[in-house]
Amino acid sequence: MFQIGKTIVSEDILTKDFVCNLKACKGACCVEGEAGAPVEPEEVSQLEEVYSNVKPYLRPEGIKAIEEQGLYVSNDLGELETPLVNGGECAYVTFDDKGTALCGIEAAYRDGKTKWKKPISCELYPVRVQRYSDFAAVNYHRWPICDDACSLGKQLQTPIYKFVKEALIKKFGEDWYAQIEKTAQDL
Repeated sequence: MFQIGKTIVSEDILTKDFVCNLKACKGACCVEGEAGAPVEPEEVSQLEEVYSNVKPYLRPEGIKAIEEQGLYVSNDLGELETPLVNGGECAYVTFDDKGTALCGIEAAYRDGKTKWKKPISCELYPVRVQRYSDFAAVNYHRWPICDDACSLGKQLQTPIYKFVKEALIKKFGEDWYAQIEKTAQDL
């Protein structure tokens, strides 16, 4: 672990390789698990703003889940996350003709219907940020469904911090990312 400003960062971000391999995993991270994607409080207004443009991209089951549960839900710890369809996949998930899970919010973004891509937690994955009162922990979330992404990352020699560079900069800023790069070089 090392510190950059008010973040404590796992060295795994620098030393582990990762590149999403949608052909292999079929977007399982949007389908598997016990909860929706984390939503930051400041993203609530963005969800509200884009929903009418995102809705046409969603499946009827997703729309129904959102209409019943809301654009986001609060978990037992009071943290916000995307609602799920019958306790399964994220309500914002769509599937292509090969059964690969894709993000309806991101589809609307790619088509120029919104200026917001998707929750930052999704963009950052496999990096997870846990907020504490005085700092944020920046960790690698290791999950067996991403083994193919680890293999592809190793093949392409792409460490996690490079794979999620754009999202890390969006979340923490250019200066923070420059410090990550310097720390990686020093290792």
